[in-house]
Amino acid sequence: MTKELTGKVAVVTGAGRNIGRAIALALAADGACIVINARGNRAEADAVLREIESAGGTALVHIGDVADAGAMQTMADAAVKQLGRIDILVNNAALRREKPFAEMDYREWREILDVTLDGAFHCVKACLPALRRSGAGTIVNIGGLSAHTGARNRAHVVTAKAGIIGFTRALAHDLANDGITANCVVPGLIGTPRPKDKPEPAHHLTHHTITGERGRPDDVAAAVRFLCSPGARYINGQTIHANGGAYLGG
Repeated sequence: MTKELTGKVAVVTGAGRNIGRAIALALAADGACIVINARGNRAEADAVLREIESAGGTALVHIGDVADAGAMQTMADAAVKQLGRIDILVNNAALRREKPFAEMDYREWREILDVTLDGAFHCVKACLPALRRSGAGTIVNIGGLSAHTGARNRAHVVTAKAGIIGFTRALAHDLANDGITANCVVPGLIGTPRPKDKPEPAHHLTHHTITGERGRPDDVAAAVRFLCSPGARYINGQTIHANGGAYLGG
């Protein structure tokens, strides 16, 4: 079976666990070399590295906060130096917290936007020269269900993820002449492991899939993998939902 991404290099942020991990593994399984980014947990990132290498793939780990422009530039430079190119950027890193708006201070508001929205900006800026040289660059931003439905106690998260949708559409226009596509995949009601001190998001209790089943990180990764494939080059500026029918809309 032909691996469609053979020879490509993909940068995946927040790739140490859950959806980011699944995306990194899916792109590697299709032949891409992977830059595994994690904010601080090297053990998780190294575990993903070992999974990719044990399957015969190639990857490297870069620990760095996407909110730090300098760290993302260092990551992009390392990817080009060690792997030769960047063809795919998946902006998955994000923070998801819950707090009533009336109790939220500006620092808490800013923390979410710094990582989720500004982090995507920093990553695109750092990777853009290499994506342009690719000739068929791909950017996939990971959105959020609550950006479309709204949610209590998530003003900062909803705002950041809604911004990701606008950022995606703007990039599609600005980068089309460079042969770069930009799309957004929106996960919804995905079953992922959560620490005992972090309960399931409250808005999950008010939304339900058509089948009654939660999705898996692999379901989101499959949509991302398709958008990175040669067959998706005519898809640009789109928001694609992977939510089992929990939200039916554009």
